[in-house]
Amino acid sequence: MVNEKIRTRFAPSPTGFLHIGGARTALFNWLYTKRQGGTFVLRIEDTDQVRSTDESTQAILDAMRWLGLNWDEGPYFQAERVQLHREMVEKLIAEGKAYYCTCTPEELEAKRKKALAEGRKPKYDGTCRDLGLARCANSVVRFRGPEAGVTVLHDLIKGNISFNNEELDDLIIERADGYPTYNFAVVVDDAQMEITHVIRGDDHVNNTPKQIQIYEALGFKVPLFGHVPMILGADKSRLSKRHGATSVMAYQEMGFLPEALVNYLVRLGWSHGDQEIFTMEELIQAFSLEAVGKSASVFNPEKLLWLNQHYIMGYPAERLTELMLPFWEKRGFDTSNRPFTAKVVSDLRQRAKTLVEMADSGAFYFQKEIEYDPEAAEKFLTPEYAGHLEAVAEGIPGLADYTKDGLEAFLRSLAEERGTKLKWIAQTLRVALTGKTVSPGIDEVMVTLGKERVIERIRRAVARIGAKD
Repeated sequence: MVNEKIRTRFAPSPTGFLHIGGARTALFNWLYTKRQGGTFVLRIEDTDQVRSTDESTQAILDAMRWLGLNWDEGPYFQAERVQLHREMVEKLIAEGKAYYCTCTPEELEAKRKKALAEGRKPKYDGTCRDLGLARCANSVVRFRGPEAGVTVLHDLIKGNISFNNEELDDLIIERADGYPTYNFAVVVDDAQMEITHVIRGDDHVNNTPKQIQIYEALGFKVPLFGHVPMILGADKSRLSKRHGATSVMAYQEMGFLPEALVNYLVRLGWSHGDQEIFTMEELIQAFSLEAVGKSASVFNPEKLLWLNQHYIMGYPAERLTELMLPFWEKRGFDTSNRPFTAKVVSDLRQRAKTLVEMADSGAFYFQKEIEYDPEAAEKFLTPEYAGHLEAVAEGIPGLADYTKDGLEAFLRSLAEERGTKLKWIAQTLRVALTGKTVSPGIDEVMVTLGKERVIERIRRAVARIGAKD
């Protein structure tokens, strides 16, 4: 295909959300196309009228946009092309390359059981193949496949794979309701859209020889195929809900950044030396199908969390603050004070693995009344430590250098004056201000909260100690 313009496509069915495996397939197509300076087409395969929904279509589009996988053409909708599919079916019938079949589901099931009982492959036995039947109420159309010879798939990832034609079925290409089946519609659409490279999951490998035969029967040019190995869970079974979330947008809801998920997905089955972290520009320059592995990849949530933490730490501050707003607003917190919220994000970003974790760990910044962890309060909010808190509250108003360094010096000096270790003052203060024993540095927390909030929270903690005493 020298000098041929590369055209790839991603063609999901809108029968559910975009899952992790589909997203990786879309990503591989997108990267390959961008690397080659080609055209990336998005097509929604919605000919399954029973299961396809507008909600699923929108969810797929949202997920693609969130991941940054913009398409050059589309989205096209397969259901709008049914008339073209029917014309192609009629063409094959007229040329003797397809035929009507009236075998009932019950008859087909009986044939299947008989074949299995006799040790034969349960393929259609050709009952209607040469009867010359016409269309009727419950008839389907079957493709008349070659009964001898070999169909060879020259796979860009897996290498050459040969299929004996005698083992392939006369597959149904048009259902009784007049809608095409997947294997037929995908061929017609890919050919009409001039798709040069079909990159998809290897669960489609067994469909490919049938599709190649349909391409040839229609006189269409056969594209190049590349089948990407599947993604497995930790137990080496196919990735499913029991291994965790499989929907792309569920990861957005869990507080993952799209850059982290893209970076993680591309490394599931593809490598570029020892490099782990890539910008999108680096991926476009480095990606090749030759570097895609032939074996399945195992989904590792911990690795994804590590990547997400890396991206959170390096994310543009203003953008990260914007992303955090809905997570806190969902919890009922007022984020209208943007400078304050930005300071909170700055305090939290070095420690959080997800945006949800950041939202939860930083809730104390926005709370009107602190929720004390019972164990922390029992240990530190006691008469023994009340004097430390009161001393801090008394010293803050006159503190000229209310910065991280100034507060650290103030607390160290206070510890010396009171004959105690800094950690006892700091930890008592942490519980009074945050309700917990774990938080960002206490000096950072105090700067962000400001003098007024700090004094107010200390007074409330001291009052709580007094009330219990």
